[in-house]
Amino acid sequence: MRNTRKFIKKQHASFSRIAWFLLFTLLISGCTVPGLGDIDIIKTAETIEKVAKSFQDISPEQEYYIGRAFGATVAGQYAVYDNPQATSYLNLLGQTLAQASDRPETFGGYHFAILNSDEINAFAAPGGLIFVTRGILRCTQNEDALAAVLAHEIGHVQHKHGLQAIKKSRASSALTTIALEEVQANTSGAISNLTSVFQDSITDMTTTIINNGYSRAFEREADQAAIIIMKRVGYDPNGLIEMLRVMEARLNPAGQDFAKTHPSPASRIKEIQKIIGAYTEVKTPKARQKRFETAIGKI
Repeated sequence: MRNTRKFIKKQHASFSRIAWFLLFTLLISGCTVPGLGDIDIIKTAETIEKVAKSFQDISPEQEYYIGRAFGATVAGQYAVYDNPQATSYLNLLGQTLAQASDRPETFGGYHFAILNSDEINAFAAPGGLIFVTRGILRCTQNEDALAAVLAHEIGHVQHKHGLQAIKKSRASSALTTIALEEVQANTSGAISNLTSVFQDSITDMTTTIINNGYSRAFEREADQAAIIIMKRVGYDPNGLIEMLRVMEARLNPAGQDFAKTHPSPASRIKEIQKIIGAYTEVKTPKARQKRFETAIGKI
């Protein structure tokens, strides 16, 4: 648990070439830059478009730093749950599932943390930092259902949905590229500065992932990935249906959690059954159920 907190909150020194940020800010604002004269509006638009396109070629290292910045935002909004046993179990299960995904390795590796919140929710940051709330853990009644939650979030990482959310955000998010290049060139650069100086860009991604949620197409894609991952490991994908049914009974339609940011559980179940067929009850081995209840039962 201590390592997870360090990973989320670790800070370094400051950027060494912040002048580039100041110059770019002046450029996109259309202001006069000393020695350069008036900035042509068309050229300014072209500059923004050019930098924005660079998101299409984000490196694994850049994705890692974006994920850390987003993770710091999540950790600031939700308290991390201090339960070493549950966190260790979650990471063991999560790492196992991640290795069975189509993207078993990321630059910073996969990390799983529990948020001390009754909200029914889960978030996947670019690069493999995954958060689940105590509320959503309570919607899982066996290890297969929990595996479904984690596999779904791994699916978002696998398909880089978080990065695609950045591409769709407003043009000022292009500023993040400059920050990331700075961090990459100077590894002692501060993630805290990345979060503060480019807060607008991080806010754009936070708005998409936490407040508004992904598109139905992305959620469907993550469910499809979860089914494949679960089958590869040996978990019953019906666990995803069982989790969604419990969630449906507990969600507050007017809430700020899954009810607001995800398609309805009923619609997701219908799509899942098109892939796996009619629902059958999950048969969980006793040993598997025991370790699940030992680690998660008191959440």
